[in-house]
Amino acid sequence: MKKIILAFLCLLTFAVSNAQSNKDIANVYVKRSFESLESLDVDLSLEHFNKAMKYMDTITSSKVARLGTIIHYELTNFAEAQTYAKQYFLLVKNKKTEEYLNFLDLYVNINEELEAQIAEQKKVEEERLRKEKELRRIDSLKTIWKTKSESLSLKVDSIYKFDKNNLAIFKANNYYGIINDSGEIILKADLYKDVLSFDGYFVFKNKEQEATKIYCYNTNDKSGFLLPSPSDFNMLSTHYGQVMLPRGNGRLVTYPNNSYAPMVYDLNVKKNVKVANKQDLYKSLKKNDIIDKYNKDDELKINKEWYNFGGHLGGGIHPLYIKNNYKVHSFLCSVDGKMLRTTTRYQFIGAFYNNKFQAIKDNEFVWINQNGTKVSAPDNESGVYAGNTKVVKLTNGSYQLNKDGVIILGNEKLEKMAEFLRSNK
Repeated sequence: MKKIILAFLCLLTFAVSNAQSNKDIANVYVKRSFESLESLDVDLSLEHFNKAMKYMDTITSSKVARLGTIIHYELTNFAEAQTYAKQYFLLVKNKKTEEYLNFLDLYVNINEELEAQIAEQKKVEEERLRKEKELRRIDSLKTIWKTKSESLSLKVDSIYKFDKNNLAIFKANNYYGIINDSGEIILKADLYKDVLSFDGYFVFKNKEQEATKIYCYNTNDKSGFLLPSPSDFNMLSTHYGQVMLPRGNGRLVTYPNNSYAPMVYDLNVKKNVKVANKQDLYKSLKKNDIIDKYNKDDELKINKEWYNFGGHLGGGIHPLYIKNNYKVHSFLCSVDGKMLRTTTRYQFIGAFYNNKFQAIKDNEFVWINQNGTKVSAPDNESGVYAGNTKVVKLTNGSYQLNKDGVIILGNEKLEKMAEFLRSNK
């Protein structure tokens, strides 16, 4: 029992001693805080005051409470100042002193400042919430715009220039089709692997070489059709062979395999073009000393050699073949009797129009006149696009059509994102 009492007394002595020590240390910091405040170093005063509070369980002095109030008031910490002020009113004894009256006036100021501060904080918070809500709304509108924009995008490989009839060739998945400047698909890109475009005609081929199907589209009257099968022209032909450029008079020349004549087709009347009276033509050629002889088997003798007559390309040029060989041997120019051999001059010659032929020499396109002399290229009668639709390639590889600053696709429209956001403000 004595040991227990002794231990309790020791503990009590330590607690009293420790409490006395904490109070003394707290008083030191309170004094330093007063001195710093008098020197107008409010930040340092608060630093000392906070250290003093670490050594105090509670504030028991109205002067300390008053000190805390003034420090926090000067630092515009009005909520803390109000808390210390309330402690001051609980601890102060004499409420008739000038100090008390001055402090009461300070307390009114603290309350007013705190109310104003709370109101301002509320206003700031409301503004933050408003901006946050606005940002969410804008993000939502941007998502709507992007989704709409995506729906108005063309997933194609490329779109070529529009012509005077507001049409263009486009390529998708290595197939070719036709699109207008409103984004409407005129011909789907799912059958034709190659296309030729000239003088207002699109000629689509199912294969780049040795095509077996050709689709022609006239951009002037917006009509399209399939050409007859090569076997309809010549029963031994299985493909169209070399296909030349279509010309403004509607003539198209191809060189089908297993044939002693090119296929000359009129795209306007949709018929093969043949010499109306070969015998009259032969007589004229002989009379003008262009050929030596001719026979009823459509053979022409020129410079002691016999050739199979291959028809008429227009402009007085006639393809010539030799027996048992389906490759063109020469082109006879009836204007001057010149022979254009395929081994040294031109392997293929197209239709005649506006005094010019397209020709191929060693896989290169050239333009020639009626005796095979090279000339300048003719103007492409497909014309120049006069509309205001612009083709825009997006970063993801898709395309969009932009007209007057608006994205279009068929009858659908979408303004630019900035305008869309403004109009939905």
